[in-house]
Amino acid sequence: MVSEKHVLGMDFGTDSVRIVVVNAATGKEETNEVAYYPRWSQGKYCDAAKNQFRQHPLDYIESMEQAVKAALAKLPADTVQNIVGIGIDTTGSTPCAVDEEGTPLALKKEFQDNPNAMFVLWKDHTGVKEAEEVNKVARSWGGVDFTQYEGGVYSSEWFWAKMLHVLREDEAIRKAAFSWVEHCDWMPALLTGHTNPLTLKRSRCAAGHKAMWHESWGGLPAEEFLVKVDPLLKGIKGRLYAETFTSDVKAGELTAEWAKRLGLPAGIAVAVGAFDAHMGAVGAGITGATLSKIMGTSTCDMMIAPPEVIGTKLVSGICGQVDGSIIPGMIGMEAGQSAYGDVYAWFKKVLSWPLETLLPETTIVDKATAEKLRKEIEHKILDKLSEKAAQIPIEETGLLALDWLNGRRSPYADQTLKGAILGLTLGTSAPKIFRALVETTAFGARAINEQFEKYGVEIKQVIATGGIAKKSDFVMQVTADVLNIPIKVVTSEQAVALGAGMFAAVAAGVYADVHEAQKKMVSGFSQTYTPIPEHAAQYDALYRKYQEIGNMLAEQLRNL
Repeated sequence: MVSEKHVLGMDFGTDSVRIVVVNAATGKEETNEVAYYPRWSQGKYCDAAKNQFRQHPLDYIESMEQAVKAALAKLPADTVQNIVGIGIDTTGSTPCAVDEEGTPLALKKEFQDNPNAMFVLWKDHTGVKEAEEVNKVARSWGGVDFTQYEGGVYSSEWFWAKMLHVLREDEAIRKAAFSWVEHCDWMPALLTGHTNPLTLKRSRCAAGHKAMWHESWGGLPAEEFLVKVDPLLKGIKGRLYAETFTSDVKAGELTAEWAKRLGLPAGIAVAVGAFDAHMGAVGAGITGATLSKIMGTSTCDMMIAPPEVIGTKLVSGICGQVDGSIIPGMIGMEAGQSAYGDVYAWFKKVLSWPLETLLPETTIVDKATAEKLRKEIEHKILDKLSEKAAQIPIEETGLLALDWLNGRRSPYADQTLKGAILGLTLGTSAPKIFRALVETTAFGARAINEQFEKYGVEIKQVIATGGIAKKSDFVMQVTADVLNIPIKVVTSEQAVALGAGMFAAVAAGVYADVHEAQKKMVSGFSQTYTPIPEHAAQYDALYRKYQEIGNMLAEQLRNL
């Protein structure tokens, strides 16, 4: 019976992997577990000054095993034996160089500590120059503009730019790399034993949004185009893929080896992978005219529409429109901000500098007490800033900020942009600065909404998931006021992993399609933030200033 069947959702995020076991009949989350990537937690293989963020494949493997085992240990044995499928989402674009067997090069002894042999995390911006060259050739080579379904602008956060940067930088990797695989493709391949890069099932979501794959030109961009970008790309297309798959399709079955390692039944279905924001939108309950917003370190804004509504319309400035990337049969559209919670985390880090540098040197208390104090104070900084900032009238700060501290993802990707805070005086306080930062992240969100609406994509409601949506009343109310639209917060604490579980249920044959799985498994909403009319009116004026100043300063900030 359906009521006896359970599915497992794996959500590989920026810092950790989250596991949820879900009742396929009701959507009840029976248990969940989180495991943090050990090497990433130590800051290994990253250099923020160079915008380099790499993750070792062992982080994914070890954390997955730890989290799955811990989650299953909380369940009755009969529940574990009734798990029928696995769904997997990851960050993206997060590609890695692999050998002919599909093994990430970092798992080979000679490359085990080489960052270029590792997965290039979504927020790695080392490929800015390469992205610029992709865009330049796309507009000048005289053939098809392969960026047209990517919003018209290719980003350094995406597949080809990252690959090309590594190939240019590292001759050893260039010689050893047979192909490249997205993280969301590698995890299902690993668990099913289908790691051959020429035959493993590639994600429609990853290929369409990040690798310029489209059915109208037969898959990936033409070889002639790629070679014009750089001759180093010659031949790589033939070692990648032509066909892609939506995540309701089974990538394969869990091997006996991985079943034993994870404590799961062998032979259960493993769905084709996808990116976290796309599966998260499904888990949140996305429908037509609904903007699904994942609000964490960055934001991902997702929408769906029937093909007949979109037609031949190209929505400029977003991160792609792809048939089936979110829900099969619907056009999935993606946008987002390169930094959201990361903006607040940056300000917290700035304020924490004295705690990190002076407290360890103090002679007033012992080192253990000093460290305890540091952690306690740092933990309270954002909560106290939010409390005090909420008490400041909207226009009293006298500040206006630009939210491009990690570049801009949408509208119109540009990772060369930098943030700014204008209007500082000797009377400016930390809560006033924090309020300006919260407001500017909300202004960036509004710019995305307006971009969708400019091209006739209607937004009737906003649904939100992620840590910020769950934890910060202040941020959520400001965002609702700036957008001037109610924001519903999804009940599930693990909506992204829940979405992965929905795809697992379809791939396992529990449901005929994703729509049916959503109806049975969606969690609903726990809270709604409603715009305050007078605040919305005030923010209208401030938002226009944000646009005006952003347009005026963009070039100067780009060249700093």
